Amino acid sequence: MQQNISFSFEKFGSHLELSADDQTLLQEARNATALAYAPYSQFKVGAAAKLSDHSIILGSNQENASYGATISAERVLLSTISSMAPHAHIITLAISYKTLHGTDANPISPCGICRQALLEHEMRHKTQFRIILSGQTASVWILNNASSLLPLAFSSDNLIE
Repeated sequence: MQQNISFSFEKFGSHLELSADDQTLLQEARNATALAYAPYSQFKVGAAAKLSDHSIILGSNQENASYGATISAERVLLSTISSMAPHAHIITLAISYKTLHGTDANPISPCGICRQALLEHEMRHKTQFRIILSGQTASVWILNNASSLLPLAFSSDNLIE
């Protein structure tokens, strides 16, 4: 029997169509790309999260010549949150990028490891958060939760006998 999994998201033609709070958070993520250390790929990713305590925390990708030691912006952000605001949870997360190769106009979507980490954050705090995906210009996508990014996810439920 064939089954289908689907999710919906909002698509905006420009960041100017977003609420003022979402525009501010997206701009923080775009600005965070300047904090990235990406000498190998020249693909700079920035993330910004608005937390339940009303603070905004930033993260950026940090590359390493030993590629396996590279950390994505989303996981830098989640680690920073767990250290600086361990009792707060994410309300909204924005992710953007800047590249020297090609265009950075289209929305970016997190890699598989980051999707898993974002989902784990939702599960850990027992609350979902919105995700704003964008480049430096053009369209913006907004998802209602991290679980939309990772259907059929591996979770702690899989570890229980």
